[in-house]
Amino acid sequence: MYEITVLQLPDDFEGEVVATLVSRKAGSRRAVLYLHGFTDYFFQDHLADHYVQRGIDFYALDLRKYGRSLLPHQTRGLIRSVTDYFPEIDEAVRIVRQDHDELTINAHSTGGLVASLWADRVRGRGLVQGMVLNSPFFDLNVPAPLRVAADLFKTPLSYMRWALPLGVSTVYGQTLHRSEGGEWDYDLELKPLGGFSVHAMWLAAIRRAQRRLQAGLAVDVPVLVLASSNGLRVRDLVPEARSADVVLDPRHIARWSTSLGPHVTCVRIPDGLHDLVLSAEPARKQVFAELDRWMDAYLGPCPAEQDG
Repeated sequence: MYEITVLQLPDDFEGEVVATLVSRKAGSRRAVLYLHGFTDYFFQDHLADHYVQRGIDFYALDLRKYGRSLLPHQTRGLIRSVTDYFPEIDEAVRIVRQDHDELTINAHSTGGLVASLWADRVRGRGLVQGMVLNSPFFDLNVPAPLRVAADLFKTPLSYMRWALPLGVSTVYGQTLHRSEGGEWDYDLELKPLGGFSVHAMWLAAIRRAQRRLQAGLAVDVPVLVLASSNGLRVRDLVPEARSADVVLDPRHIARWSTSLGPHVTCVRIPDGLHDLVLSAEPARKQVFAELDRWMDAYLGPCPAEQDG
């Protein structure tokens, strides 16, 4: 069903590095490349189904130190800068563009932050024609004093590979995984209910990237930003958590979306979860309807529609 391509990359501060490109073809000159978020990997088969049924080739990239790309010696998700991901995105895009005339980036959460800075870097080169950002990680969902404290990690301490004592919440995982009453089945070794440890180095990298985005980017392609209509900050599972973003504050996403560039559409999804395509069916249907409407308007009819 899927083809797997392992991308060999230059060593980083922990040694050997790989990324993994997953693909499913529809026989099209049009493609989508999916980038996952933190504590994540590609497992959303129904997302691939949606694109392929519309006649669009689907690719997903398991970034370094995540999912299929995690090596035994590596610390999960640990980077010094979000630009560490640019080599695998560059290589994935090079591979995809060999056989495709048009490429859309579809990125979730931290992947949305990374994709935004990457797209700003390659503007004017025609590598990508549109971006769809699903609950992008544009700001920390913490009280203002903690946000200020997080910015202290721009000091030399930010280069220390130590985990922050933030505690563990399993609420988001419980809203998703079938074993906890959710709808989805995925590998809990690759995506634990309680997430990955947050390291000082990683947090510093994220805050530098967020400040760069908030200062204003110049992404030169149309962008669709999707966010839940409701955010909820809780430590324990409550019924409302199954119809809200319990990871990020959607108001932050909406606020900073205009910093991406001149052509941004922002849509709020009632009852959406953090990963909007994993929401309950009514919200999920709206996500795909908004996605289709935007693609038809800004990128033209999909191949399956043209054939029909």
